[in-house]
Amino acid sequence: MQKVMIVGGGVGGTTVLKLLSESDFFSIVCMADTNEWAEGMLAAKERRIPAVTSWRKGLNELLDIIVDTTGDPIVHKEIKNEMGDHTILIPGSVAHIMSMLFEEKNRLINKLENASAKMDLILNSTSEGMVVIDHDGMIVMFNDSAERAANIKRKDVMGRHIKDIVPSTGLIRVMETNRKEVNQRIILSNGLELIATRIPLVNADEEIIGAFSMFKNKTDAVHLAEQITDLKEIQTMLQAIIQSSDEAISVVDEQGRGLLINPAYTRITGLTKSQVIGKPASIDIYEGESMHMKVLQTKKPVRGVNMRVGPKHKEVIVNVAPIIVDGHLKGSVGVIHDVSEIQALTHELNRARQIIRTLQAKYSFDDIIGASREMKLPVEQAKLSATTPATVLLMGESGTGKELFAHAIHNASDRKFNKFVRVNCAAISEALLESELFGYEEGAFTGANRGGKVGFFEEANQGSIFLDEIGELPANIQAKLLRVLQEREIIRVGGTKPISINVRVIAATNINLEKAISNGSFREDLYFRLNRMPIFIAPLRKRKEDLRELAEHLILKINQEYGRSIEGISAAAIHKMQNYDWPGNVRELENILGRAIIFMKLNETFIDIQHIPDFIETKSLPQDKEATMASAYVSGKTLSEIIDQYETKIIEQAIHTFKGNKTLTAKALGISVRNLYYKMEKLQL
Repeated sequence: MQKVMIVGGGVGGTTVLKLLSESDFFSIVCMADTNEWAEGMLAAKERRIPAVTSWRKGLNELLDIIVDTTGDPIVHKEIKNEMGDHTILIPGSVAHIMSMLFEEKNRLINKLENASAKMDLILNSTSEGMVVIDHDGMIVMFNDSAERAANIKRKDVMGRHIKDIVPSTGLIRVMETNRKEVNQRIILSNGLELIATRIPLVNADEEIIGAFSMFKNKTDAVHLAEQITDLKEIQTMLQAIIQSSDEAISVVDEQGRGLLINPAYTRITGLTKSQVIGKPASIDIYEGESMHMKVLQTKKPVRGVNMRVGPKHKEVIVNVAPIIVDGHLKGSVGVIHDVSEIQALTHELNRARQIIRTLQAKYSFDDIIGASREMKLPVEQAKLSATTPATVLLMGESGTGKELFAHAIHNASDRKFNKFVRVNCAAISEALLESELFGYEEGAFTGANRGGKVGFFEEANQGSIFLDEIGELPANIQAKLLRVLQEREIIRVGGTKPISINVRVIAATNINLEKAISNGSFREDLYFRLNRMPIFIAPLRKRKEDLRELAEHLILKINQEYGRSIEGISAAAIHKMQNYDWPGNVRELENILGRAIIFMKLNETFIDIQHIPDFIETKSLPQDKEATMASAYVSGKTLSEIIDQYETKIIEQAIHTFKGNKTLTAKALGISVRNLYYKMEKLQL
């Protein structure tokens, strides 16, 4: 027997514990988790398995297997270094696969048991006698109706020759002739007259391996002909109920006697088939009245009735409905809901909703597409940064996916269950930026909310804050941000008391901060604080080998947004796109693919070369210097008006070139985004 220690008492560890506990091949000697109230630790204590809060306490040379379900690479490495040479360490991924295999095995076993139970129920509940013999004429099956018809107990006939029981049997003849005999008359030694049908049994190789006979009392056969339609309808109905529901089900006949239960019924009530089948419907009631009997009396369904059932006094909610065929009451079917399961599911739902409300980072490293070296390097750096609390500086052009990296870093860190707050520093006016970032006290300025306001940094406490366009921060905010990074505390606008915070800062910029330092627009000391973990994300033109993978990923995303079913993109279209430098990067690629899909016909399933626009920018030839100089002066206008006129044209052309992207436009013109907005407002663009 293999001695096993499970590390990690979460969902994975609990699943492995339950599965291995059912096996005779494994002996669980220890369950380890830092949280002694974890689900797996409690489950281990219920099974009298030692539970420790440190895996080192359970480590010994007698262990054969250690299953690590924590998913923590550091824990995995430490266990590997300290375990014995003969001990096998199974990581969480393998444990997950193993648990899936065990669950599949149990599912198949349950399916087989259910099928066998259904078959036994059918064979023994039918009114027709059934007998099966093998190739030698020995009886191998004899059902309840056959017992009644022949007045012989099953134990007295099983394994005996058929002629010892029925000397005039025709089953031997059926095997010899390999011919079916239908509705044959038989008179037993006790004078009972039967109607029998005999069928030879043939295997896949067309070899006769036995014979099968169904027989019924002649009088019963007449009644059967009258009831066969109703019986088929009832059987179909019952099968449909069982097949379509995983809930606990019980079925009774018109007299209130148990006909059928499913495995879920036994699991909830604790009552087995032998305790229910053929017994009164009230057999499972501990507290309350039988809803089956009430429905049979009123022929009306009842719903949502609370009661306690079974030896465990399980609290349940019961729904019962009558089974009526051709206007006649044939019985009733009940569905039982375990109240404790409903409460547990409600608790899990509320917990999931709470997590969703706080977990605002929606991307992981799996969402970062690209196999090129230019993309693998920043991904590796980002994964490394996620394991540390260091400040991260994401650098790259607009549209390269800096925010995607920020989401992924947060979700891969130990702060992933806390807040992820996103701030676009360029989108907030300078007058509001300080109060938005650091909050303000009541009465700090005219119009301040009563009680003050929590800023983005306080909101992100214990989590992460993503500061996009960090290069656009004004000088006074840069100074306060430096204090946050150095002292781990903030002071609200209008306040005097420092507030301690624990926030992971992820900053991003698409400008050259070193150049900004040289021209005095960015603090050098802040730059060095931010630049502890720099990550440069290459533009799309530097990693065109990722174009196909990116395009296919974006097509799936656009399909979901637009309700389309585009299957992919042709090699010719990819080749055409590789001849373009993509100044807008991945954002521009998504724009082009989205536009192509919108204008595609409904019967088109692949993006082809004709769907991709021609990426050619028409450039006018320069005029000669004298002509240019001659056209520069406009009579009747001042120098300021002429400059404004030309500045308007230049900005309009730049905005058109970059398809309305203000960040790219400002970068190309060598001005800040705020300066661009100022000029557009001044020139009424």
